[in-house]
Amino acid sequence: MNTLIRKGTVEDAPVIFSLITELALFENEPEAVDITLQDLVQDGFGACPLFEVFVAELEDTVVGMALFYHRYSTWKGRTIHLEDLIVKEEHRGKGLGRLLYDEVLKYAQQQKVRRVEWCVLDWNIPAIDFYKGSGAEVLDCWRVVQISEGPLHQYVSKI
Repeated sequence: MNTLIRKGTVEDAPVIFSLITELALFENEPEAVDITLQDLVQDGFGACPLFEVFVAELEDTVVGMALFYHRYSTWKGRTIHLEDLIVKEEHRGKGLGRLLYDEVLKYAQQQKVRRVEWCVLDWNIPAIDFYKGSGAEVLDCWRVVQISEGPLHQYVSKI
């Protein structure tokens, strides 16, 4: 099995986009992806990239990715947020997810960040167990808070 983990390039954008939509389907949110391929290219590979991505190649075909971006914590300083880690369904169980995860964590250490964080759905027990096994702490006391485009627009129009 010829496996390579490398930085994603603009040429990888179509398969990265397909992996994002596959993840949305896996997470039972198939209608949740609002971005377009053009958004992904501009936001990740334009003049001011907003994210970085590692891809997993198996026999010269991209079959997984880990997309992340830098954040700043007022308590910790520089951090990284791992937004998505996905391997195509037919290639799961081959250790590619672990290789992507390892690459993000090695990169974080090289960048001297003080924390890497991400979200995991409460029903994704295999992922939770994997993360805990790596030394990560799954926090039950914090809640993710979001305001989407529609409610954001409504709120701002009232202030």
